[in-house]
Amino acid sequence: MNRITKINTPIHFAGYAAVGGYEERRGPLGEKFDFCDDEDKFGQNTWEIAEAEMGRIALNIALSKTDLSHSDIDLLVAGDLQNQCVASSGGLNSFGIPFLGIYGACSTCTESLMTLASFIDSSEKMTYGAAVTTSHNSAAERQFRTPIEYGGQRTPTAQWTSTAAGAFILKRGEGDVMLTEYMPGRIVDGSTSDGANMGGAMAFAAFDSICAYFAESGENPLDVDLIVTGDLGRVGSNILYELLAKELPGAERRHTDCGLLLYDDSKQDSHSGASGCGTSASVLACRFLPMLKSGELRRVLFLSTGALMSPSSLLQGENIYGIAPLIRLESAKGR
Repeated sequence: MNRITKINTPIHFAGYAAVGGYEERRGPLGEKFDFCDDEDKFGQNTWEIAEAEMGRIALNIALSKTDLSHSDIDLLVAGDLQNQCVASSGGLNSFGIPFLGIYGACSTCTESLMTLASFIDSSEKMTYGAAVTTSHNSAAERQFRTPIEYGGQRTPTAQWTSTAAGAFILKRGEGDVMLTEYMPGRIVDGSTSDGANMGGAMAFAAFDSICAYFAESGENPLDVDLIVTGDLGRVGSNILYELLAKELPGAERRHTDCGLLLYDDSKQDSHSGASGCGTSASVLACRFLPMLKSGELRRVLFLSTGALMSPSSLLQGENIYGIAPLIRLESAKGR
């Protein structure tokens, strides 16, 4: 089975932005965010509409870093954690850009970027595309668990859904940071039905994708600078480390996780780390893309990891399935 697709047409990141809330501003990457709202409301009356507005702000900031306007964008691919992705459609409808709404749970960022890159690579008429991914703690908590006002206690394996968004502008042609390959993930049984242990469930999908990539590419894990997962958190990262150390030695030394980078464990009570599809999107935009642009990083494998579940599937005792699509990012300074 051939899973890796090499992009024939050069595609680069022309602009990107990270937007967050109060906890994200307090975290280690807070100063690198383009905008944070300390009230998490973004000027809106509900958490759900606040998430929609957060995506709109992120896309506007990303566009402002280029010489483009919304009318230049040929396709917009976006997703979030709300039912039917209403945060994406509600926040981005005013741009009037042809739209694809996708849902991959916390894998949405990578899924949207690979989808967008595939369209640009396959169509000579398409030059510019935008991808937006959002999550909001208060909107996600009352959809998947209970409203935060309820005061329910979280287990140590639980993660904190980020109030964060990442927006990206992809452009046909050479640039500072190139998206050169992508690989869809496979659906992998996470071997648990515990909705408070999503990181543990997603670790096996990440392991599957990482092993499949290196088996097919023939590369050594030490040939890349980093293998970045989306939001496995502490529990999932520990599981992945043990699996890689045993089956793909060297890969564990290259691994880092966005869910462990967004918050400061000593100051913020995130338990096992950050989750939510805005986690990997915002960390990619505010940390890894700038490092690739400067040449500090040369080659990065980026895998947003998703827990494929719903409130109903959890209540019915179904196992959580994981997914981990992968993209390869390269710095122009290291190619």
